[in-house]
Amino acid sequence: MSSWPILSLDLATKTGWALRNRDGKVLSGVKEFPLKRGESRGIRFLRFRKWLRECLELGKFGLRFCDNAPGVIVYEQAHHRGGYATEVAVGLVTDVLAEAAREGIEHMSVHSGTLKKAITGSGRSSKADMIAQVKLWYPNMHIIDDNHADALCLLHYGINEIGKVS
Repeated sequence: MSSWPILSLDLATKTGWALRNRDGKVLSGVKEFPLKRGESRGIRFLRFRKWLRECLELGKFGLRFCDNAPGVIVYEQAHHRGGYATEVAVGLVTDVLAEAAREGIEHMSVHSGTLKKAITGSGRSSKADMIAQVKLWYPNMHIIDDNHADALCLLHYGINEIGKVS
């Protein structure tokens, strides 16, 4: 069975990612975008965009989004807490939107409360609750951290939501 490829991203300096390719195979992990001492804060966004572009263009995960299926990127909405955290979150979302537009890929943002409610039944679930649910879905997968778990939750949410509209 062939399906739309879905890339889910829990955007942060330590970005969790999960991908379901057209064959239904799920790949996932965490990618960090640290800054070295003295580097401009904009370097993080350049590194992220390069990584994202490689994922989308080069089929880094055994997938080419542009071949016969538009694909979808699902990401958690950025919360505007102020300061540097907001700068990073908004910058990464902007890069996702730009790359999605460049490649003709659909995108969908999900509020954290909506995601938690969809995954656990409560919009106030803890990180531990979310990780526990992911471990039930993927008992043989090593869950690296909450970023990784969140990306898998976003993937699950995206699969369910896209199924409702397709």
